[in-house]
Amino acid sequence: MDPLVFILDALVFVGVFMLLALSLNLEFGYTGLGNFGKVAFFMVGAYIYAIAIQFGLPFYLSLVLCALVASILGALVSLPALRLREDYLAITTIAFGEIVRIIFKAEQSIAGGVWGISIPSIFRDLNLSIRMSVVANLLLVYFVVIVVFIVLQLLTNSPYGRVLRAIREDDEAVSVLGKNVIYYKVQVFMIGSAVAGLSGGLYAQYLRFIEPNMFLPLVTFFVWIMLILGGSGNNKGALVGALLVEFISRGSRILKDYVALPVDAHNVQYIMFGVLIILIIMYRPDGLVREKPLKADWIERKITHGNS
Repeated sequence: MDPLVFILDALVFVGVFMLLALSLNLEFGYTGLGNFGKVAFFMVGAYIYAIAIQFGLPFYLSLVLCALVASILGALVSLPALRLREDYLAITTIAFGEIVRIIFKAEQSIAGGVWGISIPSIFRDLNLSIRMSVVANLLLVYFVVIVVFIVLQLLTNSPYGRVLRAIREDDEAVSVLGKNVIYYKVQVFMIGSAVAGLSGGLYAQYLRFIEPNMFLPLVTFFVWIMLILGGSGNNKGALVGALLVEFISRGSRILKDYVALPVDAHNVQYIMFGVLIILIIMYRPDGLVREKPLKADWIERKITHGNS
């Protein structure tokens, strides 16, 4: 493979997983919701995009549909589970991920079943070379990443974001202050699921083929590793974590060409992730990019006027 294409291809996957890490960061990092079925909404987005494109919907409407369907499913899954203890949410989301995968695996007529489904590229009429096709997808993915990052930054740095942090720290106290905690949690789950669905649509668009075994629970745990390493409660940390994990994953694949390894090269990444997680938890539990203390403008004004 052309080395430049290999690098650009890796950067496309980094962008896709940045969106997944941002969505999990909103749920867990800011609100304290343990979503262990992130791959389910990623998969729903990919399949909805593939089906919508095959039915002739325009590209942008297909992406909107990905986010919309994933968001609705996020609400349906979270609404009953959020009324119980947090561990029930984790169990529910894990089970939901496997249920969705089995449904798509069994569905032959629309989703292709175990054989998967092919997706025409939106750039097919441009007759682009392989390198330029990857560049076009790269620009598309990072345009979406930038838009989502800005929206989430504005959201989490607003009064709404302060409520989410308060829920993460003590949801009972927030409830006593008159906030509908369940309402906020369901909203966050819907937004996070929408972003995950969007990333799934871009994933399907880039690969142009999807099948159920591409969406195993391992994908969810990779996203959790990104958040642990990069730092939760911080959108920049989610981006850094996605970049680091994809770098290690890709690097381990080509390591065997330069170094004689005593173990299978594919397993090297898991060893490295384990070592990194242990080191991060021991020496930097907040992650590589720590969450900054929240500063409210009205508090700063009060302190300023009080000292003057």
